[in-house]
Amino acid sequence: MILSRQDFRQHIREKRNQLHSDVQFQASMELVTQCAQLSEFQTAQHIALYLSADGELITTPLIEWLWRQGKRTYLPVIHPFSKGHLLFLHYDQHTPMVLNRYSIAEPKLDQTQILPIQQLDLICTPLVGFDSTGHRLGMGGGYYDRTLEPWFKTGRGPKPIGLAHDCQQVEKLPVESWDVPLPKIVTPSRIWDWE
Repeated sequence: MILSRQDFRQHIREKRNQLHSDVQFQASMELVTQCAQLSEFQTAQHIALYLSADGELITTPLIEWLWRQGKRTYLPVIHPFSKGHLLFLHYDQHTPMVLNRYSIAEPKLDQTQILPIQQLDLICTPLVGFDSTGHRLGMGGGYYDRTLEPWFKTGRGPKPIGLAHDCQQVEKLPVESWDVPLPKIVTPSRIWDWE
C-alpha cells in the first residue's frame, strides 16, 4: 500500500508525539552538539529558527546556545498581507510574543524587528518527515517551500537546514513539483548531507 502525504504526516506526527519528555530533552541537547560542529552555524550571524510545537524537536537549547555565541536569531511570523508567506523577526528573551492562527507562538509584529529574508544566513526549517534524498514533508501550508524557492532556483540567499527527530526519517516520501529538497538535515544522532 502506498501512503499519501497526509498518511505520512499523521503517522510521523504520532511517532514524535509519543516521545517521552526525557527523550525530547536529550534530543534537544544532542541537536546543539550536532549543530555546533557545522561550519554553517559557526560562520552565520543571522539565523532563523522556529519554536517547537506538536512534538517537534525542541529548539530552545539551540537558540540559547546561539545567543551565547553572540548570534542573532529570528523567528517566522505569518505575513499579514501576503497569503502563504513568512516574515522573519528578530527574537531574544525580551521579544513580546503572540499566538498565531495555528496557536503557535510568534513575535508580535513590529516592522522595526523584520529582517529581509535575503539578509539571513541560515534558515532552520521545521518538518514532519524527510527521506533519504533530502525531501522534506511539511505541515502542508507551503510556507517554507515558498520561502526557500529563490534559494532552490538560484542557490543564492539563506541556506536551509532541516531539524528533526531521528524517527522522522522515512525511506521515500511522495514528492510534488513545488517541494524544495534540503541540502542538510540535522537529527540528534547524525547530520544528513546531500551537498
